[in-house]
Amino acid sequence: MVRQRKIDKILVTGGAGFIGSEFIRRVISQRYKIVVVDNLSYSGDLKRIKSVYKDISFYKCDILSSSELEKIFKNEKIDIVIHFAAETHVDRSLKEVDNFIKTNILGTQNLIKLSLKYKPKKFVHISTDEVYGQSLKGRFKEDGIIKPHNPYAVTKASAEQLVRVAIESFGLNAVIVRPCNTYGLWQHPEKFIPVAILSILKGRKIPVYGQGVQIREWLHVSDCVRGILTVLDKGHLGEVYNIGSNVEKSNLETASILLKLMNRDEKLIHFVADRPGHDYRYGINSSKLRSLGWKPEINFLRGLKQTIEWYSDNLEWVNTKLDK
Repeated sequence: MVRQRKIDKILVTGGAGFIGSEFIRRVISQRYKIVVVDNLSYSGDLKRIKSVYKDISFYKCDILSSSELEKIFKNEKIDIVIHFAAETHVDRSLKEVDNFIKTNILGTQNLIKLSLKYKPKKFVHISTDEVYGQSLKGRFKEDGIIKPHNPYAVTKASAEQLVRVAIESFGLNAVIVRPCNTYGLWQHPEKFIPVAILSILKGRKIPVYGQGVQIREWLHVSDCVRGILTVLDKGHLGEVYNIGSNVEKSNLETASILLKLMNRDEKLIHFVADRPGHDYRYGINSSKLRSLGWKPEINFLRGLKQTIEWYSDNLEWVNTKLDK
């Protein structure tokens, strides 16, 4: 008799967020049961997972609530944790440091404690390339020095260190992934590419910090999620994996490309006062992940065209997010 493989149950924190929802939409057709935790703050939205809602178990729960989280761990018997939930916007972190410390550090520690108690076989922690700080040249490898320059990056680096301690001291079966800047469908309109697209759609000027010289590495959200899945399937416990595209553009270049794709004049670019501690460039080496068989598939121009089309077709949803 053929023995049927056990279907793993995955807890996805922040599953109503941008990347978390893309992860759910992608894995729901695979042999997994999905349990979603999200506190539905301003950046979360169940509409992102409406198409798969009937196939998941959803809990409105803040990761700061250890008691509520424990009920979920105990009742659902979680096999895998994918931890997306976080405060993520750098500009907000400069004004709301306490919220970032609570969610990104204390919330992560709650998940670590419960994972050590209930022992899922894998814990995938979603971090960011911003923990490295700025790179004036070259690309950071996973063993590069951590030197974050803004409150968001500091809290993500701190969360990473808690995961690392749990790995080394208590045997947590965890891996850490550090994606570069991600864009695509359903992204909250406070981020740069949606801000630029919406400004153009509404005939407004695109706000660009300083002179727009800061360089970012752009990765489509679907490629990011495929990278996370590669780490889930093939990554080695205790390791860190960068997820990068090698597609580097200054913010001014990105704004100009969007204007060209949308047939608008570059006079719509409006330079505004730079934000404090604005890192010049992020650059990461993702050869470690690529050695596992992953590589990005979405060309930057194709990804931008797809993103423009989506925001053009979903202005009603975008406007509801702008009101929050």
